[in-house]
Amino acid sequence: MQYRKLGQTDIEVSLICLGTMTFGEQNTEAEAHSQLDYATEQGVNFIDTAELYAIPPKAETQGLTEQFIGNWLKQRQDRDKLVIATKVSGPGDDWVGHIRGGPHLNRKHMTQALDDSLRRLQTDHIDLYQIHWPARKTNFFGQLGFEAHEENSVIPIEETLSVLDDFVASGKIRQIGISNETPWGVHEYLRLAEKRGWPRIATVQNPYNLLNRTYEIGLAEFAPREQVGLMAYSPLGFGVLSGKYLHGNKPPGSRLALFEGYTRYTNPQGIAATEAYVTLAKENGLSPAQMALAWVNSQPFVTTNIIGATSLEQLAENIASIDIELNEDILAGIEAIHTEHPNPCP
Repeated sequence: MQYRKLGQTDIEVSLICLGTMTFGEQNTEAEAHSQLDYATEQGVNFIDTAELYAIPPKAETQGLTEQFIGNWLKQRQDRDKLVIATKVSGPGDDWVGHIRGGPHLNRKHMTQALDDSLRRLQTDHIDLYQIHWPARKTNFFGQLGFEAHEENSVIPIEETLSVLDDFVASGKIRQIGISNETPWGVHEYLRLAEKRGWPRIATVQNPYNLLNRTYEIGLAEFAPREQVGLMAYSPLGFGVLSGKYLHGNKPPGSRLALFEGYTRYTNPQGIAATEAYVTLAKENGLSPAQMALAWVNSQPFVTTNIIGATSLEQLAENIASIDIELNEDILAGIEAIHTEHPNPCP
């Protein structure tokens, strides 16, 4: 395993991070514990979750993922060697209305969210506490084309960051991060931290994969220069880049077979690009999934690559991507495909 520093902190995290949003929906607690055991045996020390999970979000499963991880943590003696990250939900429409009656990024809601996460995780602190998505209306979750909005009722970033400052002072969290953010959002968190003497964000967790390289527009320069590490999520584009969904296939039990709404990476342009990437991988004797993950691993601005799996076989294949080094010909092939199919699934 390889390890990288978390932002400007002295915390070292594995380049492969275990994503857990399937725990409680596609994976039972026993399966979740098996994944956690295997990942840590392979040197993974970084585990990412959220109060929202399991996915897709619903009241019946909300918090189960943290609960499964907490029951696993309780059985171990190495909590101090693990880096546990979770997230507080931002506001939204009906899809998150079951969380605190509609979550907000203010003191009341964030305090309840943190205390609930600590209880479910059965720990006295969280190593990295993240804002899952912004309170303001902006470009995230695949939205493009920014439009200005009246935001009189939006909780300001300054208020949110002041609450995070108190959480750090209390010892309940060690470091803070943001997710699904824009360059302006990263800048604003950094500006306010410097102005107020508040904690500095260590990470930004955004989508990054062969089908969606929009992070490279602005943030790929901005974040490294400011030492804000990328936690790359969806590195396989909902599993699409493994090639398993090509030609109309929907393997039983897979995400796209179970949840019809997950179509972000399956538009015609994305399918065409995926076919090209899968062909390139196979021509070079590589697993398509491992090539896609190894490419993310190789990016200098990536702090950690958040992988997810529903089986131990998938998990083993994904973690093994850490040992793959892509040669110049493969990298050139990837760039050629990207030129022909630029960001088909932003």
